[in-house]
Amino acid sequence: MRTIVIGTRRSKLALTQTDWVIQKLKDMDVPYEFKVKEIVTKGDRILDVTLSKVGGKGLFVKEIEQALRDEEIDVAVHSMKDVPSTILDEFTLAAITEREDPRDALVSEHGETLEELPAGSIVGTSSLRRSAQILYHRPDLRVKWIRGNVETRLRKMREEEFSAIVLAAAGLKRLGYSDGLVSEYLDENICTPAIGQGALGLECRAADQEVIRLLGKLNDDYTARTVTAEREFLRLMEGGCQVPIGGFATVGRDDQIELTGLVGSPDGKTVLKEVQKGKDPIALGKSVSKTLLAQGAKELLDEVMREQEGHS
Repeated sequence: MRTIVIGTRRSKLALTQTDWVIQKLKDMDVPYEFKVKEIVTKGDRILDVTLSKVGGKGLFVKEIEQALRDEEIDVAVHSMKDVPSTILDEFTLAAITEREDPRDALVSEHGETLEELPAGSIVGTSSLRRSAQILYHRPDLRVKWIRGNVETRLRKMREEEFSAIVLAAAGLKRLGYSDGLVSEYLDENICTPAIGQGALGLECRAADQEVIRLLGKLNDDYTARTVTAEREFLRLMEGGCQVPIGGFATVGRDDQIELTGLVGSPDGKTVLKEVQKGKDPIALGKSVSKTLLAQGAKELLDEVMREQEGHS
């Protein structure tokens, strides 16, 4: 019986997600043994600066892909929002799993919603996408970066000067936190999620047909279609953690995909948003990207990149 080695980051959330994938496969009574290999990535090691200043794409992926290349692991479990929009030909995303709650969650010290936070309150996030949208809706708030896993961020909120922090709802739910912890789930119209947020990507070597067939059993067609549209939008915007880009797609009863694409400035003073519908996820992602670029998104992103380089 073949033992399939699954690689993942070392965080509690990443390990929980990997255990979920393994359990799903075991429930199908497949003829394999499974073993987990924990891998520390660049994004995990560098915690004293914001993700945007660490720079580069694939901060939580490169070391795991190297382990795939070296055949130390057979499968990589990623949070889709961490996966670069372009994958090397030697690898393939064999499955995108059913999406957990894609929204951002506001956790505040005294239970206030985003609207209820007093002027001057400090909101913690390491995401330029989140800071752009929070400051757009509440320019009287202050945003300060906060890094670390979910447990670390919750502790920092209690012990430091933060009035609230923003986290991915999917991570909180997968870790078993109750809805009672969350002060407000931010509506997608208020805070457009990160591309792929809430979905898991299962990556393997493109030549490993046996593993591709196995992982395909966990592919969720609805999630794959919507995330594909989001990722095509991201690819053409050439975005990653270091720029404030959001994208979120749903499928309506008419089987049309509706994609919202967003680009903003980190200070929230400029936010460009476009919503379009279409049947083809690739064509839709291209169209939303083309429209936003025509509205000045490239100049906005170029300015953000110049500022990042100036502060690095």
